[in-house]
Amino acid sequence: MSNISPHSPCSGDQQTNRNMFTSNKSKLDNTAYKILLVINYICLFVGSVSSSLLIKFYFNHKGSSRWVSTWIQSAGFPLLLIPIYLPYNAKTRKPFSGFGINTLGLCVGVGLMLVVSNLCFSWGNSYLPLSTSALVLSSQLVFTLLMSVIIVKQKITFLNLNCVVLLTLSCVLLALSSNGDRAEGLTKQKYFIGFFSTALAGLLFAVYLPVMEKIYIKIDCYAMVVEMQFVMEMTATVVATVAMGVCGGFKEMKEESVGVGLFDVGATKYWVAVGCNVVTWQLCFMGTAGMVYLTTSLTGGICMTALMGMNVVGGVVVYGDEFKGAKVVSTVMCLWGFCSYVYGMYVKTKDENDGGGGDAQKKSLLELSEIVTEEQH
Repeated sequence: MSNISPHSPCSGDQQTNRNMFTSNKSKLDNTAYKILLVINYICLFVGSVSSSLLIKFYFNHKGSSRWVSTWIQSAGFPLLLIPIYLPYNAKTRKPFSGFGINTLGLCVGVGLMLVVSNLCFSWGNSYLPLSTSALVLSSQLVFTLLMSVIIVKQKITFLNLNCVVLLTLSCVLLALSSNGDRAEGLTKQKYFIGFFSTALAGLLFAVYLPVMEKIYIKIDCYAMVVEMQFVMEMTATVVATVAMGVCGGFKEMKEESVGVGLFDVGATKYWVAVGCNVVTWQLCFMGTAGMVYLTTSLTGGICMTALMGMNVVGGVVVYGDEFKGAKVVSTVMCLWGFCSYVYGMYVKTKDENDGGGGDAQKKSLLELSEIVTEEQH
């Protein structure tokens, strides 16, 4: 196996019969690019909102194993074999043929980081109301910006800083106004454990985004992005499976599924919830990876933050979470920071398009935020 290079199986001189999955990113026309972008954002939208609601359903109905919920987040990795082999064409590219030792090592390392992030997310979600968890996770955009500055040399602008300040203040306000938002029997100590576990999950995922952007600089086709995601999720699943065995997670899963004083809505709904959650988490992770590859890590973070509002609404509508006082103000600050940032980027890219013609127009499609000329090297 060879390391990734500009001459990896994703590139090469033969472009006939290539599709949007195996073509060099620079060779994609606007139509193919838009289709890929829409597919990935739909995956991110459906996966993010559905997985958050389903994992909260698990805990709300007396599901108690944090390792089970952690395992669920990555156990669906075999589903990625479908997009890996669906566009397969022996005349253009063989799946996994572009992997080298360095690439494999990077994927395994990122997979280990993901399993820790998944565990923190499960830990936090077991304590916090869904709407509160969604608002705390919105702080990952702050972390993403900071990590992007360090890892991919993202430049800090007024728009960046404005968004960071608003999101940070919204999370601080939420943390300081937790009284009355805790579930019955949940202590203040456990509430803050959930709060900071969720914030740590956001931090780890924010590190993941720019790290993957840096790796994707050397990746020429979407197919290899899916293959790398497969290896990462497989690594996370192996670790979670071992932890499940050591900590009794499989025993807990069996007891929950047969309703031995645990999961209170029956075995059928238990397995339906588990199965759907496995699928939706893969949609979420694959949508995120695709957005980072097609745009930037900051854009991926922005898109995820945009969905946090939907998660808050979902928690209020589906589970009856409280939505008043500090939570309303915090949500408004979060949305204001996001919307002002996106509008600023829209104005910036529009000005560049007006002055740059067709090339600038394609550029604005490929990067919504801070444009790659400020980040790529």
